[in-house]
Amino acid sequence: MILIRTILLIAFCVVSGSIYSQTANTTVSLTLPVVTLMDIEPTGSIVLNFTPPTEAGNALGAPTPNTSKWINYTSAIATGGLTRRITASVNKVIAGVNIRVQAAAASGAGGGTLGTSSGQVILTTTPTTIISGIGGAYTGNGANNGHALTISLATNTYANLQAQANTAIIITYTITE
Repeated sequence: MILIRTILLIAFCVVSGSIYSQTANTTVSLTLPVVTLMDIEPTGSIVLNFTPPTEAGNALGAPTPNTSKWINYTSAIATGGLTRRITASVNKVIAGVNIRVQAAAASGAGGGTLGTSSGQVILTTTPTTIISGIGGAYTGNGANNGHALTISLATNTYANLQAQANTAIIITYTITE
């Protein structure tokens, strides 16, 4: 009989505990700002020089493409907002020379909706899209994160070539909607 009373008492305590449970709510406010950040890593200039031929009748030697630069970005878009893109342009065009840039597929420590490369483009003074479709994403910071850049030069029209010495050309990258 004592065993039956003990079992009934335990059963009553378990049942009454679940009948008289309580809940409480807490409101949490958060802010997720719209973010648009981009940079080129590592900082600093690059040098690309054509090589003069050593035999008459041969063409100029194109410089070895530079692959030391990376585009890093962080993007948080507004609800229903457009994806972002990165454009590139130069401050001046050199007659007879194509300045080309190609962004590789994103790699490294990032995540989210990373952009897609437009392939190799020839730069002009008009901004040209090199990466599109960037959503909420981050690439990771520094070299070996984001999109590797290949910057190269090629002759286009020999008749337009004129000797140049240490001509500085600025490539401007812009992230925008």
